Amino acid sequence: MGRRVKYGVLKAVICAAFAVAPLAAQSQIYLKLNGLYALAGIINPQLEFIAGPHSSISIDVTYSPWRRLDLGQYKDIHANFAIMQAEYRFYIRREARGFYVSANAGMQLFDLTRPFLFQGGKVISFEPGFGRGFGAMVGLGIGYTHIFKERWVVDAFFAFDRMWSWYNDYFADGQINMNPTHQKETTHPDPFNGSAEWLPSKIGVSIGYRIFNPSKVRPTSSERAWLRASRRER
Repeated sequence: MGRRVKYGVLKAVICAAFAVAPLAAQSQIYLKLNGLYALAGIINPQLEFIAGPHSSISIDVTYSPWRRLDLGQYKDIHANFAIMQAEYRFYIRREARGFYVSANAGMQLFDLTRPFLFQGGKVISFEPGFGRGFGAMVGLGIGYTHIFKERWVVDAFFAFDRMWSWYNDYFADGQINMNPTHQKETTHPDPFNGSAEWLPSKIGVSIGYRIFNPSKVRPTSSERAWLRASRRER
């Protein structure tokens, strides 16, 4: 599953690069890294493209390399996943400054022990076994951005999404579960399952740097010659 996750992330990144290429040529671009996730060994780089006086587009990739974890009483937790999200941000004050609200959509691949929030008197608990599959998500978020020393940025954010997942169930020993709990009963054994729930899709504090500003780009020699010829014609 780890190799499939990596290939899936690579394909998603390539598609996203083609999608945002026209915007990137005329936008300020900030490259960020989620420091909160980094403390847990999860990689979460982000690219934010300024799209207007109050708007921006953010592309996030999240990758967790952890295939096995022991978390106190919970043993052999699977936490290998990749998420690709695109987010529109509306800044209340002005672009890349102050509070913003956002809407996002994304997709994921996972080899994951399913977590449960606020069940059985516990803040978080985990199901026995694990699932391998893919999913999609749509949700809303809030955040706050602060720019300092002109190019550096701090970005705090939180988003909550409706998540749909499709996967095969496995027991803790790695054997596939041919009779998982389905939302609809089947007449024949079927390991394929699905679920939908509301969950936090991202949370963190990112540190970033402005890597591109179109107003600072000097025209090439051919562009300068074209501008001079245009002025003479006038």
